[in-house]
Amino acid sequence: MSVDNRPPGSTAQHEAAERRLAARTLLACPVLTSHQQPDELAVVRRHSAALRSSFAKLLGYHLIVETSFARLVKTPPSPDSPLRPVQRGDSPPFTPQTYALFSLACAALLTPGIGEWLLISSLVEQVRADAASADVDLRDTPSENRRLVQAVGLLIDWGVLTETDGSLSAWSERREEGVLQIHRPLLPHVLPRPLRNVASLADLADQLPSGASEPRRSLRRRLVENPLVKREELPEDERDVLSRERSELTRLLEEHFGLALEVRAEGALAYDTEGTLSDVAYPGPGTVRQAALLLTDALTDLARPTAGHHVPGTAADVPGLLTPWDTVRGELDGLASRYARAWAGAYIADPARLQKEVVALLESMSLARSLPEGLVLHPAAARYRPEPQAQPTRAARRLADTPPDSVGAPPSDVLFTESFLREAL
Repeated sequence: MSVDNRPPGSTAQHEAAERRLAARTLLACPVLTSHQQPDELAVVRRHSAALRSSFAKLLGYHLIVETSFARLVKTPPSPDSPLRPVQRGDSPPFTPQTYALFSLACAALLTPGIGEWLLISSLVEQVRADAASADVDLRDTPSENRRLVQAVGLLIDWGVLTETDGSLSAWSERREEGVLQIHRPLLPHVLPRPLRNVASLADLADQLPSGASEPRRSLRRRLVENPLVKREELPEDERDVLSRERSELTRLLEEHFGLALEVRAEGALAYDTEGTLSDVAYPGPGTVRQAALLLTDALTDLARPTAGHHVPGTAADVPGLLTPWDTVRGELDGLASRYARAWAGAYIADPARLQKEVVALLESMSLARSLPEGLVLHPAAARYRPEPQAQPTRAARRLADTPPDSVGAPPSDVLFTESFLREAL
């Protein structure tokens, strides 16, 4: 007979930690299957009742848990949420055309007569036939074929389809045939809402279940899903919840999702102290992320804004720093010249592309907004300002037992301290 030597309360703490981990897993990956994430699905199934209750009560989300899959059905984002299209690896982000092809692929798989297995070419033919009947312009061009491959690839990533013989990449590159297996129980839940009459995010909002728009739930959703919640964009009732119920909000976010609430005059954010939940690494490695971080620092240094600074021509309660596009381009050009040896050559050779992707990254984080006259930086961008790495003193070098040949060496190319380069959201 085994004896439980754990101290009192440890079991409850372990259960709570498991539930929190399962909730975080579902937020980051709303579709789990026994084939692709068996361990994660097992934890979700073990705590399915509690997870269903907490997701419904706190966020207005619907959790479906079956033997072979779990699907977290989120409510549509608010129209003012930053755009974060699906992106598979290094492929371009999904466009509206790619999303249309994704929906057509789901419809094709639900066509009567389609069995458990089908050829890749048969799926493509069915998608083309459905596109023609729906008056969707789908041409047999390289760009359209790449989008179609991305759409079908997402179904493979989610476990709706499994490559059993051949592969999608082989079909895409050499038209080599392949066989796909369909996960029938999961398929109907991929698109949980009818999209026939949906033309905008506002139309999706009209389909929200009863109670989903309650201010406490909607504010919690903003904090969990968005990198930054701007105070000036909050409805009055959500602003009131943020002010009056901050302690309870802090407790719920930490207890259920492991998120820490940070509130400032200009807004709020719930950041992940473990750095594993965010789908966008910022700050982070890579030319675009480094350029974005250095650009915000340079623009802030140029303007030296004071507390309460707001964008000219807007209401006084809309904070931000407006920088003309010529200045943005000039600062980026200077940074590209300075770090030409460290940054990717493709961006150094194409300054317009670098600026476009830097601005897109900052906008996806809600840290900037594009206007015809320039780029508006939100005050929250200042929380990521880099800390220059100071050279150690002679005493510090002795304590650290620094090798003699490194003393007096020129400054390294390390820009920031390790403590600063942490995942903040």
